[in-house]
Amino acid sequence: MKQINVGSMHASNIALGIMRMDALSDEKAAEVIDAAVDAGINYIDSADLYGHGASSAKFKAGLKLAKASRDELYIQSKGGIVSENDGDIPYGNRYNFSKQHLIAAVDGELQRLGVDYLDSFLLHRPDPLMEPAEIAEAFDELQTAGKVRHFGVSNFNPMQVELVQKYLKQKLIINQLQFGIMHTGMIDFGMHTNMTDDRSVNHDGQILEYSRIHDMTIQAWSPYQYGFFEGVFIDNPKFPELNKKMQEIADIYGVTKNAIATAWILRHPAQFQVLLGTMNPQRIKESAAGSDVELTGQEWYDIYYAAGNDLP
Repeated sequence: MKQINVGSMHASNIALGIMRMDALSDEKAAEVIDAAVDAGINYIDSADLYGHGASSAKFKAGLKLAKASRDELYIQSKGGIVSENDGDIPYGNRYNFSKQHLIAAVDGELQRLGVDYLDSFLLHRPDPLMEPAEIAEAFDELQTAGKVRHFGVSNFNPMQVELVQKYLKQKLIINQLQFGIMHTGMIDFGMHTNMTDDRSVNHDGQILEYSRIHDMTIQAWSPYQYGFFEGVFIDNPKFPELNKKMQEIADIYGVTKNAIATAWILRHPAQFQVLLGTMNPQRIKESAAGSDVELTGQEWYDIYYAAGNDLP
């Protein structure tokens, strides 16, 4: 498993996201944790929204039964989304970046995860009502109390990052964004510069280039999904050409298509960290194998074309 620097953390370039862990028994959760560690993964991602906190609590129960220990892992969580299940919220989720809420979110996650501190804490989605000075107060208090060591954001565009960073003493070191073979907007528009087709539209403010300039690690969420949680593209009959090409390349390297989908993201020089969402130990092993596969430029472009993309 290859390593990257996430701020000062020397982390695996593949992480385990535990959004779906709430559906597992304690014993199955332990198997998932151990499968990830055995594959070389040392980074765990959660959020207070996942299972309305139940996924983090299940991780705590699983870790008690696992061979792995807390000291082997970097543990990250996210906060700032208030779920409709948290109270009388008739219109669905909303955001809350108040100092009080952010501190309470971290305290809740520390308890549910069964840890004394978070290695990193991310603002889950940008709140248009956020007061950056209030966020700074929350981060200072959390860091001074030893509850959080590093900070980042999720799904922010460059100017939103800049706005928050202006008020912080801490450097924002992470931005969690959707990216994968079937979600390539961050790179599409750059290749369609000075054009007027659909792929030329800049949807995210050049967040990929911004992140590289500012040494922010992009954590790629839902790397095997197409659309917005519409399903996975691997072994999906909707994408025969893509799966055929991925299998051809997988056969060359002696791995599975899961590994190739992982390797495709990691081939990009931006030093992505891929977030696995599967709770299947075998798929964790197969996907993690992509860390050690270095695709050629030709193979990378062959997959890009097979996914239905084009070049000017």
